[in-house]
Amino acid sequence: METPKKSAFSNGFEQVLWTSRWAVLLAVVCSIGAAMIMFYISAVDTFYAVDMLKEYYLLDSPEARGVMRAEAVGMVVKVIDIFLLAIVLMIFGLGMYELYISKIDHAYGEHDTSAEHMLSVNNLDDLKSRLGKVIMMVLIVKFFEMAIGMEIDGIKDLMIFSAGILLIGTTLYVTERASRKKGEWKTRASDRSGVPDKRRVEGGGGGSREDRRS
Repeated sequence: METPKKSAFSNGFEQVLWTSRWAVLLAVVCSIGAAMIMFYISAVDTFYAVDMLKEYYLLDSPEARGVMRAEAVGMVVKVIDIFLLAIVLMIFGLGMYELYISKIDHAYGEHDTSAEHMLSVNNLDDLKSRLGKVIMMVLIVKFFEMAIGMEIDGIKDLMIFSAGILLIGTTLYVTERASRKKGEWKTRASDRSGVPDKRRVEGGGGGSREDRRS
């Protein structure tokens, strides 16, 4: 039975729909641009942190050194937090481009293996998983930043602080366990389907990146 031909209007409308995916470029460009801004802010903050510590050895009072030390650690933690935010924006921009526009051919060069760890985005679930892990690290660093300046005045404050640490540890454990289960599920699924797992192919020999690009 022959498939009925689509009308000219239907073909034209589908072409417009497919072409509309290029609007994702706006999100890609804005994300990469915002990441560059975050990198710049972090670099400037690092410069000022180093400049501030030039006077550290001149301080004679232990109390004064303690205050400056706390300020320096807080500033470094903020720098790390902003760098992680920049990485989130980079992953989002590159991942959206690979999902909706095209694979980045330059990322899969013969001697460049960074794409295997950074750009292995096959669907939105992969992108959400990568973003979620980095965002979780941002929140952990933010908690560390708040913990530095936290004043524990009693048992209640100590319990809250301990509960926060326990929640972070539990979250990291559950996330790692879920990631391992997902990897095992993919391996079993590939074994049942007869298709070799991509990660095992990459670890066992060459040609894996060429297969991805094809």
